[in-house]
Amino acid sequence: MPHHPLSLHAPRGSVAADELRAGIDALLADHDGEVPLQFPPEVLAAAEAAAARQPGEDGERTDRTQVPFVTLDPETSTDLDQAMHLERTSGGYRVLYAIADVPSFVDLDGPIDLEARRRGETLYLPDRRIPLHPGVISEGAGSLLPDQVTPAFVWVLELDAAGEVREIGLERALVRSVEKLAYDQVQDDLDRGEGPPMMLLLQEIGALRTALEAQRGGASLNVPEQEVVAENGQVHLRWRRPNPIEDANAQISLMTGMAAAQLMLENGAGILRTMPAAEQSAVDRFRRQSQALGHPWPTEQRYGDFLRSLDWRDPVHLALLNQATSLFRGASYVAFTRGEDVPEDAEQAAIAAPYAHTTAPLRRLVDRFVLLVCHAHVTGGGPSPELLEALRVIPEAMQATGAQSGNLERAALELVEAMALQAWVGEVFEASVIERREASTSENGDGAPTRVEVQLTDPPVTAWVPMDAAVGEVVTVRLESVDPAGRRAEFVAAAAGSAADGRGA
Repeated sequence: MPHHPLSLHAPRGSVAADELRAGIDALLADHDGEVPLQFPPEVLAAAEAAAARQPGEDGERTDRTQVPFVTLDPETSTDLDQAMHLERTSGGYRVLYAIADVPSFVDLDGPIDLEARRRGETLYLPDRRIPLHPGVISEGAGSLLPDQVTPAFVWVLELDAAGEVREIGLERALVRSVEKLAYDQVQDDLDRGEGPPMMLLLQEIGALRTALEAQRGGASLNVPEQEVVAENGQVHLRWRRPNPIEDANAQISLMTGMAAAQLMLENGAGILRTMPAAEQSAVDRFRRQSQALGHPWPTEQRYGDFLRSLDWRDPVHLALLNQATSLFRGASYVAFTRGEDVPEDAEQAAIAAPYAHTTAPLRRLVDRFVLLVCHAHVTGGGPSPELLEALRVIPEAMQATGAQSGNLERAALELVEAMALQAWVGEVFEASVIERREASTSENGDGAPTRVEVQLTDPPVTAWVPMDAAVGEVVTVRLESVDPAGRRAEFVAAAAGSAADGRGA
């Protein structure tokens, strides 16, 4: 989760960093045993030994150190998984996409590997990270830091003039990034008509890939991120929309994941990231909701195109984007180790193509195995029996650790929300209704009242309120009370006309 400066003075609704730290410490204590916080001594020792190796001493590699790779990440990131070099060719484009060669530091079934399987992924909390690998690897020898010779898997993707991938190559190499670029600075430069030439080319390729995604019927939810911002000893919440250059960068990663899936499917072994197509009942429900909200989804329009047309700043559109989450469910990992095991439905429905996680091995367990399998396919030898055996257990490890991490990350954000809202108790806000639940009655006559879920803009939180209103309607609510220890905030319907006396969101 990025932490960027926002203002010179901590605004109302911010939380002292030491108060937040104590709250996160207590939260982790409540989840003791679920998430490993410290690395065992044998893992740290193995990581130190692996980081001390000379780059490339584990085998023959292509020397790509003269290629001027660059990285593009949040400004403060140090665990850099990807570096790119883009160039125009006579027939289109060539993308060299270097991915950190984590397997060169992590022996299969060794202590670092076994610990990574317990963790699954790097966990991002509002005031700290709990990394997948020891820092000497993830932020040091294994990270694609500028001016450092680093082992990497390099994807060589030849694109035609429309951005379609026509040739796929993958090699183990030594690379040297020449510059660490930051999203916000790059976007500022591009908005002024400036910026590095490679970023201009990234925009161009990203636009082509986005158009191809639309042609395939792919879709994404165009909603802002809730971001925890740290500055001057204070933290607070804000909405953050990814920069356009981040969307272009994501298209390069998606393209590479699709190339990896293609290699694995053609060769009969690998791990895919899958998502089933939305059930027809969910599609029909969403279409009815769009009609009811006065912004109908045209029958001839693909749902991805419809979602791309929505603007979260419009309350009706925001409600529709929230409802659209029902179309993006059931993501999982599927492993196959023999040709006959290839899943019949290998597609990731939101991408509208087979897809694999392969571009973030420093931060996600499964990517390391996808890279190893793909390289084994490309070199012609095929995956080793030991690697094939590991493939069978990685999906389960990812599902289990992902659920634990997701629960803890949500609880941490709820804690920040409750802490930040303490300053607003008693005040009134405008909010958009994004969901409605009818009252329920139990056998003894008790039950839950009608409730609506509302979205506030400032501060950027959602809440359930006991009141009745139509989805897409703008209502006024009052913050009645806050319980930081319980990570709860209670909102109630505000009296008509009271918004003018409070803070309009």
